[in-house]
Amino acid sequence: MAFEGKIVLITGGGSGMGRLAARNLAAAGKEVAIFDINAAGLAETATGHTGIHHWVVDITDGEAVHAAVREVEDKLGPIDRLYNCAAIMPFGKLLEQKAEVMHTMMAINYGGLVHITQAVLPNMIARGKGDFISFASMAGILPTMLTGGYSATKAAVAFFTETLYHENINSGVRFACVCPPTTNTPLLDQGRETAWPKMLDQGSLLDPQDVLNAIERDLEKGKFWVFPNRDSSIGALMRRWAPGLIWKQIHKVEGF
Repeated sequence: MAFEGKIVLITGGGSGMGRLAARNLAAAGKEVAIFDINAAGLAETATGHTGIHHWVVDITDGEAVHAAVREVEDKLGPIDRLYNCAAIMPFGKLLEQKAEVMHTMMAINYGGLVHITQAVLPNMIARGKGDFISFASMAGILPTMLTGGYSATKAAVAFFTETLYHENINSGVRFACVCPPTTNTPLLDQGRETAWPKMLDQGSLLDPQDVLNAIERDLEKGKFWVFPNRDSSIGALMRRWAPGLIWKQIHKVEGF
């Protein structure tokens, strides 16, 4: 790991990608703050890792996010790296999924990013250094049927992060927008419990450690977009140059 900073903040640290990132960084000697609404998950992430410090935070509550970030910096010091991993992922047809579910998903997946950005990034820019890592998804690049609500949130994350990067391109802060394909984390359970698209069974599941490794690789190369494997890189190109072919395949696989 080429990261030379000391203090890391991770949203969604109570499970999945956020948990793995927190444990990796703590094992590397970093001081890691994790936010999540799931107190039990936070405690489990921190078990056995003295370098992991946890806060129960509702990422949709802007005032709570700002207050918690101030506590982190008072306790640990300036934040050198941010991972925004917090997300939920229920699936369903857009005319069948409840509106309040889609609004909640947008509030967490996108609104949470807005809150944590405004709480953390200004201080990074003032110091002229830091790593800002935002998790979008290939679902935000390559939508498919049954994922429309989730895909919309991740498309919002991607556009927000891309604009943020260009507005602060000479700030000294390194930006990365990560677009994983289907990855083997507990987040998938939410999709399977609602409306699972057959398209998501077309390839193998990516290991979450491969995603984290790709982030380190591409940050060091100065790349903004992080496509963790060959399939995700090809998918991004296909979305740009042959969207009709993609949708034709989706309809064929899904059967409607």
